[in-house]
Amino acid sequence: MLVAHTLGTRPAVIAKYKRKVRLAEGITPEGVLQPEAMQRGLDCLAMFARMLQQHGVPATNVAVVATAALRSINNADEFQQRALPVLGHPIEVICGMREAELIYQGMVATTQGAGRRLVIDIGGASTEFIVGDGETLLFKTSLPFGSVTYNQAFFTSAPLQQLDFDDVRASVSEALATHQQTLLDLGWHGVVGASGAVQSVVEVLQHRGSSEIITLEVLGQLKLEILAETSLALPGIRGLSRERAPTFAAGVAILLALFELLHIQQLSLSGGALREGVLLMLAQRVAMQDRP
Repeated sequence: MLVAHTLGTRPAVIAKYKRKVRLAEGITPEGVLQPEAMQRGLDCLAMFARMLQQHGVPATNVAVVATAALRSINNADEFQQRALPVLGHPIEVICGMREAELIYQGMVATTQGAGRRLVIDIGGASTEFIVGDGETLLFKTSLPFGSVTYNQAFFTSAPLQQLDFDDVRASVSEALATHQQTLLDLGWHGVVGASGAVQSVVEVLQHRGSSEIITLEVLGQLKLEILAETSLALPGIRGLSRERAPTFAAGVAILLALFELLHIQQLSLSGGALREGVLLMLAQRVAMQDRP
């Protein structure tokens, strides 16, 4: 959750709130969100509702969006109906393509750089790929894999093995196959990561006093450290927080696969993504409402 003041049509963030919910962990093979995961989501929204009240945000100035987890479940209507009285605002479930657009807009608004860029956002249940040049968006797609879903599919028993990483690469390759050549043909001057998976790696590098630029060498070293662990909690990886640990291996595996399949040389962390894109959209909408 972001709270901001609008200066013209540009939002200036004054407060941030975040809680790990991992809805995708609670989705059954039949596509139903289990009660425990649903309650985690509702509890988080109740906290957000208190913050909205505390900051005195007018109802017309609130946007609430949901992404892959609610897109994919069969009981999304139930979640939305239960959430409405808790939060006091309806939830808009956006499609993957709209999510990609907002991610790119949030990146451009918050991240220095010029030239054509590839933006990768590895979420819990989906991953977005966007290529743009300045404000111009050239390519966007959303694919149904993420760090939470791959963690459940491939990283369930310790010690983790090379085969787990191989399986992730094969799955990413299959999911990316339709778009891989298009992405390579478009090309880019730089690659930006806008996701928890990238944030997790950068936090580890920061803790170690290393460069925050992610390379294939960095990911390869982290994979070796993961394979040396005997617990899924990965307690021996220096700089990895307990909160980030559950999906760290899956995130590293996805990044490794993408580096190899898309011939990525290096990747840096974006200054913002979906949340910032939604905030920019909302600020522009509020500015339009305020016009005489």
